[in-house]
Amino acid sequence: MVKSPIPEFRSLTSAALMGALVLVGFAASQPAHAAAPAACAALQEKYPDWKGKTLVNAINPHTPGYESIDPKDPTKYIGYDIDLGEAIGDCLGFKLTYKAVTFAALLTTLSSGQADIVISDIYATEERAKAADFVTYSKVFDGVLVAKGNPKKITGIDTSLCGTAAAENTGYVEVPLIQALAPECKKLGKAEPTIQLYDNNANCIQAILAGRADTYINDVNTVDNAVKAYPDKLEKAIAVTIPYQVGIAVPKNKPKFRDAVKDALTEIYKSGDQLALLNKWKLDPANLMEPGLLVVK
Repeated sequence: MVKSPIPEFRSLTSAALMGALVLVGFAASQPAHAAAPAACAALQEKYPDWKGKTLVNAINPHTPGYESIDPKDPTKYIGYDIDLGEAIGDCLGFKLTYKAVTFAALLTTLSSGQADIVISDIYATEERAKAADFVTYSKVFDGVLVAKGNPKKITGIDTSLCGTAAAENTGYVEVPLIQALAPECKKLGKAEPTIQLYDNNANCIQAILAGRADTYINDVNTVDNAVKAYPDKLEKAIAVTIPYQVGIAVPKNKPKFRDAVKDALTEIYKSGDQLALLNKWKLDPANLMEPGLLVVK
């Protein structure tokens, strides 16, 4: 059963170029190839502690394509991450409910025990891995969103941002990258970039639409979806690669659960389900990658 949404961290480069599931609580189409039943049965036998359980997934449901509130039913969530999490649960025998929080609160919600897992398009970084273990599952490509015509001629996370205002989510990895440009801007005799912090992607995009901000730098699929929604007002200036991967966060004190999630996700990857979900949600198949781990002791 999906909980009703109740409003309650994330995504470098200077010149570097950037990249039969059962759904709980709502219907969705099944991937072209279901993760091998025999393999999932073996995993449920190997990891019996979560079979039949209901776990809580902390999400920030404001990233269309990944996780968002269903426009047809505001009590439900839809998106690639939602489907992927349900597929993992199906393979391991558990169900998911959801706790909607701000992006900055995702990992604190997990570490406080209010959630069991975070599947919410969160970039796995060394710093974040001090608070949670990560099962990585997607490459990262960032897009640079600007107003139509790119009036400030922004070309990436570089000195073209000097004197501009960037809208970003609290906790995003792009924030310190933009802040780090200040010395370079000073050397050029230009003003340093300013940053406006918001709680979700939608507010960042609205800041550009309202003329309060000049750019928003985030996952390229999120940026592309924004351009599709406002083709006459927004455009993508450029896409850049950043050296991170998207990950599923699990508590650091539950290594067995981490391994179970990775093993289930590996079966979903091998079966073709993960690629099918990328296609279903019109996300770039280039994001596909074999599951891995980021663990900091």
